[in-house]
Amino acid sequence: MKTSSNSSPAITPVPLGGPPKDSLSVLMLGAIGVVFGDIGTSPLYAMKESFIGPHPLAVDRLHIFGVLSLIFWALVLIVTVKYVFVAMRADNRGEGGSFALLALISHHLSERHKAMLLVLGVLAAALFYGDAMLTPAISVLSAVEGLTIVEARLQPLVLPIAALIMLGLFFIQSRGTARVGAVFGPIVLVYFAVLAALGIANIVTHPEVLTIVNPAWAVDFFRHDPKLAFLAMGSVFLAVTGAETLYADMGHFGRKAIGLSWIAIVFPCLLINYMGQGALLLANPAAVENPFYLMAPEWARLPLILLATCATIIASQAVISGAFSVTHQAIQLGFLPRLKILHTSARAAGQIYIPVINWGLLIMVLVLVIGFGESTRLASAYGISVVGTMLITTAMLAFLLFKVWRWNRWAAAGTIALFALVDTAFFLSNIAKIADGGWVPLTVAGVIFIILTTWAKGRNLLREQLQADGMPLETFINSTRESVHRVKGTSIFLSAARDGVPPALLHNLKHNQVLHEHVILLTIEVTEEPRVAAKDRLELSHVGHGFHRVVMRYGFTEEIDVPRDLAPATKFGIALDPMRTSYFLSRQKLIAAREVAGMALWREHLFAWMSKASESAMDYFQLPSNRVIELGSQVRI
Repeated sequence: MKTSSNSSPAITPVPLGGPPKDSLSVLMLGAIGVVFGDIGTSPLYAMKESFIGPHPLAVDRLHIFGVLSLIFWALVLIVTVKYVFVAMRADNRGEGGSFALLALISHHLSERHKAMLLVLGVLAAALFYGDAMLTPAISVLSAVEGLTIVEARLQPLVLPIAALIMLGLFFIQSRGTARVGAVFGPIVLVYFAVLAALGIANIVTHPEVLTIVNPAWAVDFFRHDPKLAFLAMGSVFLAVTGAETLYADMGHFGRKAIGLSWIAIVFPCLLINYMGQGALLLANPAAVENPFYLMAPEWARLPLILLATCATIIASQAVISGAFSVTHQAIQLGFLPRLKILHTSARAAGQIYIPVINWGLLIMVLVLVIGFGESTRLASAYGISVVGTMLITTAMLAFLLFKVWRWNRWAAAGTIALFALVDTAFFLSNIAKIADGGWVPLTVAGVIFIILTTWAKGRNLLREQLQADGMPLETFINSTRESVHRVKGTSIFLSAARDGVPPALLHNLKHNQVLHEHVILLTIEVTEEPRVAAKDRLELSHVGHGFHRVVMRYGFTEEIDVPRDLAPATKFGIALDPMRTSYFLSRQKLIAAREVAGMALWREHLFAWMSKASESAMDYFQLPSNRVIELGSQVRI
């Protein structure tokens, strides 16, 4: 805490947090249950879609081995090398993901590069929402479709069952996931063990499938039929969807736990299962209808369906929770208005529930499940938003390697060139999916991008206008020092700017004609760091005549609680008696009246609507409802 008083006692800092301090085995079990749900359910559909998708392949040795080789090298280059060995080294105080990476490199860039990467970071967040609605739809639907393998007459029940699972999943979100999360790890661990067991049982019949690690099979595939091989990459890419989650969830489990889980457990189990599916297709090409379930003996298929469905529900839960986290970060960083956020755990601040996101995702998931009808058609829409995010991550890593880590230029250039080549190849292949459904996640991402950038731009324009219309604080104090009556107590006025007089203070003086004995002008700033140490939380300056300027800082992953975090200010002579402290908020009613520079009139209307729908600052900042006074005003933009 910084203050102008040098004799005041210091505040003991609290730990910054980061990954839980559990044992490595506990963290690995948690990572297996949460981080790898998405990529772990890819065997349900990736191999099948490669052969019976929009661009079907002949089920023969060349194509089976070619597809498997592509899957193997995609898992190696994208997941293992790019994310585990490189991206996960780029932690921002233990946190990962697009926003954390952006914050990590922004301090080392020029304003031009920073603005460009900011746009890319926002675009990555927008693309994530497209992935967040497709993952539950394709995962659960592909699992439930296994019922038709057990009994073909169950086909009419597939959509209703999948829809009911979705409804149940989204309806329990408000109750929190702490209890459910305790069993995620063991269930998914059993699921991966079953994947490996099924793979081994089939590999023994055709052990030559082990040779697919030789990239010559992929080369032969392209040499024999380059067009089909290129288009097949769009389906092969389904095997690596979920790779971004390894980096995004690094703050929850730590780099070591996630990396070791991938290398020692998840990667081998996935690879063995894919090889097993290939061996099955060599022995029985007709099994291409659903190689995942047909690997199992008939008596084991129904239990496998139940286990796979549980795994897809867990994968969906992880994506939904991720959508809540990304939304919270976007709000903190000023890209979304305040939304209602409920904390579902008294112990874990990261466990939150955002109703508008939850119900919005549910509607979109149900529309996708009902509209597309089957996982094969959904697979045509899946992947393009994910590979777009991966391309953006590669662009950010380029700045990281050259500007921040300052690798040898040839090593950095070679690494980024490899990542860019792989990502671009998959991106171009996925472009072919746009006409078959890929336009859906891109449209959603486009709408989200417009919303995020409109709110950020509108806030900046509004802040500039309020500052232009404001009054210098020194002038205000001098004009009120002798003429305004002071009453006992403390008033806290929230202000978006570090200087000037908050509109709420001017409105209060106009209507009530009095000022409190202590007046705190409070500005809340969200930094580019995930968390802020307690010693740096508050910056306090005594302006004089009972006025105090306080700046309260938070990281973009932290929960804002003004009463709790302002309490240490009492050590510096500021009275904060809960029963004699009032909070004054200014709520502007925005009117889009003209087109301003840099913002079209329709975006002004959108910004005004978003402002109206914004959650009250009283709830968002954890202010006591019985001590809050909201003062409204109209602002024309």
